[in-house]
Amino acid sequence: MLSKTCEYAVRATIIIAAETQQGQRISLREIARKIDSPESFTAKILQNLAKNKIVDSLKGNGGGFFVAKEKLATIKLGDIILAIDGDSVYKRCSLGLNDCSEVKPCPFHKQYKPIREQLKNALDTTTLADLIAGLAVNETFLKI
Repeated sequence: MLSKTCEYAVRATIIIAAETQQGQRISLREIARKIDSPESFTAKILQNLAKNKIVDSLKGNGGGFFVAKEKLATIKLGDIILAIDGDSVYKRCSLGLNDCSEVKPCPFHKQYKPIREQLKNALDTTTLADLIAGLAVNETFLKI
């Protein structure tokens, strides 16, 4: 459903947000290590996230990546996905057919449409604050 790049982007953003919540910034090297990704690939992901105003960075001593604390409650999971994969996750046919539409539906179109709408709703209502809340109290985990 999500590209591998998008999966890495979501994990990286959650890690950055968790560090931000603790008043810290995190380096590219540390993010790459925590998401088990090459630094150059991680740098491209973070550059895209920064361009889309999901994350910020500071250079120099004490620098690193962070999310402005006031944005933790406003950045949605859907924002990250849109920045990396675009809106194809909401439009793509579940069977991978290019011509699938309301007018010319695939065999699974009618069953999948409500699921896709529920997914969009979940992604557009889940914030970074929601995602890191479970980490803080060990209700959820992220390989770190």
